[in-house]
Amino acid sequence: MGDDLKTTALNDLHVGLGAKMVPFAGYSMPVQYPAGVLKEHQHTRASAGLFDVSHMGQVILRGPDVALALESLVPVSVAGLAENRQRYGFFTNDQGGIEDDLMIANRGDHLFVVVNAACKDADLAHMKSHLEPTGVSVEMIEGRALLALQGPKSEEALAKLNPAVSDMRFMDVATLTLVGVDCWVSRSGYTGEDGYEISVPEEAAQELAKALLEDELVLPIGLGARDSLRLEAGLCLYGHDIDTDTTPVAAKLQWAIQKVRRAEGERAGGFPGAETILSELQDGATQARVGLRPEGRAPMREGVALFAESEGGEAIGRVTSGGFGPTVGGPVAMGYVPSDKSEPGTVLYGELRGKRQPVQVAALPFVKPGFKR
Repeated sequence: MGDDLKTTALNDLHVGLGAKMVPFAGYSMPVQYPAGVLKEHQHTRASAGLFDVSHMGQVILRGPDVALALESLVPVSVAGLAENRQRYGFFTNDQGGIEDDLMIANRGDHLFVVVNAACKDADLAHMKSHLEPTGVSVEMIEGRALLALQGPKSEEALAKLNPAVSDMRFMDVATLTLVGVDCWVSRSGYTGEDGYEISVPEEAAQELAKALLEDELVLPIGLGARDSLRLEAGLCLYGHDIDTDTTPVAAKLQWAIQKVRRAEGERAGGFPGAETILSELQDGATQARVGLRPEGRAPMREGVALFAESEGGEAIGRVTSGGFGPTVGGPVAMGYVPSDKSEPGTVLYGELRGKRQPVQVAALPFVKPGFKR
């Protein structure tokens, strides 16, 4: 493992649990534990899995009109977000592409924002340069770990440490005491299952993780199963399914753009790339992110070219994420195709090792979500 890799507060715990560690977004992270990716995936779908997501960036924004200030960088309604509620959003660029996706929570006197690990330095600079001149302070939080407890039995496991978690519904946020320390808890996650994300002071992170892992409902889960879970849930991975060249409409993320920020809305536009995004919301995008079900057992992974015909012609699209879906029981993928080829049931062809194999456009998500509404 390279010396320049950062480690999380749970590094010793991962190693002690026999995790296979790999470099990811500048950190040494567990890709799997001795149970293996398949078992970890299935356990999360059936019970509860504990993920270390401490590599992600935790940011606090404070200041007068902080919600409206942040709306200048994202096309979602921040000012309309109720206190102790959270929503999904994304930074856009002047061309309408996505710079990063993020979670935004309204904590009353401040906003709490969680950004992706690989983008956090750029995101911090982006927020500082645009928001600090308006009087908003932008602070990257150091000294806190971030854990995700995911799966249908997450509530049962976490309620043993604090029964108040049972009162939370999907996308609620609260400050709750766990293992004797104040934790910032949201009922959310990125697996398609019910669950929680927990920001905990680093000095208590191991104690909290161990307390959860002592419960037979909970297994430690690595990046391998995190990827297969989010893929089955039809959730985008930044840098793969969405990037600076992908618009929210092409990515099928227009559900995250509230009416108030759209054309005719009372706070329409005012974010980078608004002209492109608002016109695509009205007229559609030329490309569309779709679910894909390859025929047979061979997965179609990122980079596989997609064709309209079994022979000849140019590639019309490509796979951006793909692998085996343990819950689905076969290969699943996501990718981009022309909008007129995006209808579920459309048969396309993916090129594997020089041969074209049929792949069918499928509705997303592949697995029905289990959120507690």
